[in-house]
Amino acid sequence: MNYTEIERKFLINDLTFMKESFDSHLIEQGYLNSNKNRSVRVRIKNNQGFLTIKGSSNKSGTTRFEWEKKISIDEATRLLAICEPGAIRKTRYLVKYKHHTFEVDVFKGDNKGLIVGEIELSSEKESFEKPKWLGEEVTGDIKYYNSQLSKNPYKNW
Repeated sequence: MNYTEIERKFLINDLTFMKESFDSHLIEQGYLNSNKNRSVRVRIKNNQGFLTIKGSSNKSGTTRFEWEKKISIDEATRLLAICEPGAIRKTRYLVKYKHHTFEVDVFKGDNKGLIVGEIELSSEKESFEKPKWLGEEVTGDIKYYNSQLSKNPYKNW
């Protein structure tokens, strides 16, 4: 298991990515701990539960510790019930572009209107081609972290 997550995050310019999407998932998640230095997330995706622990990001905001374990849907449902206020609901679209897969999150509820795309990389210096629908880079901007969106949703900006 790799315990390092390397990703870059971008705002999305338009909805044309949806036509290029090869899959999508409804996601509901909450935070048992949303501290910026470490977060503990509970997620339900495709009727499967996950428990994820993330560490603080490096200076550039691209790299951080991540540990994830599958848990039962019953465990995830029970843990979601005791999470901090501010559950995150979104549809995640998977979009293959050139040699990478982008994950594009279309948020619902209090974060409706926010659309963010992420790309996971094998190194911080790895290059990739940007599709036309990819907008401003927000890597390292903590307000776009899901753990922070649960506390300060997009509707309040």
